[in-house]
Amino acid sequence: MSDLLLAACTVTLVAWQLTGVADWLMHRRTRIESTSGVREAAFHLAMLVQMGSFFLALLWLPAGALVLGACIALLVLHELTVYADLRWAVARRKVSALEQLIHSAQEFLPLVALALLAAAAWQAPEQARLSPLGTSLPVNVVVALHVAGAALFLLYAEELWRCLRADAGQPAAPHAGR
Repeated sequence: MSDLLLAACTVTLVAWQLTGVADWLMHRRTRIESTSGVREAAFHLAMLVQMGSFFLALLWLPAGALVLGACIALLVLHELTVYADLRWAVARRKVSALEQLIHSAQEFLPLVALALLAAAAWQAPEQARLSPLGTSLPVNVVVALHVAGAALFLLYAEELWRCLRADAGQPAAPHAGR
């Protein structure tokens, strides 16, 4: 894979992680624990697992037809979950234009990553499968991506915890904006 495509894939993954943090901040700001609650938080965690699996597959599995097909299936599953999440959330809380823009980026960035891998495969048609991206990146970049992914998971786990506490009638932990 060319250095340019490798860099573009890495930037796409980092951008997706940053939009995840931005979306979590929007949820915290709108206090979903007191509006759409546990169900929406569970949708968010499910979508994170779906797209986290997508990006882990792109990082660590050879980009052959089977892996690309699985990634497309994860994208479809993610879109179905997005639909269910939005139907639930918009009936219970205000979803601002900014939050919708963040959602658009979260949906678009995995498509960009998939297109970049397809472009890489097109450049090297004699190879049945491309090497995993993670084997082409510097170790410190791979570690940083995984740490950021784990931190993102912890943010959404905290969101679910906040919603579960609110459901149980426990006072929410104080946070900025109160």
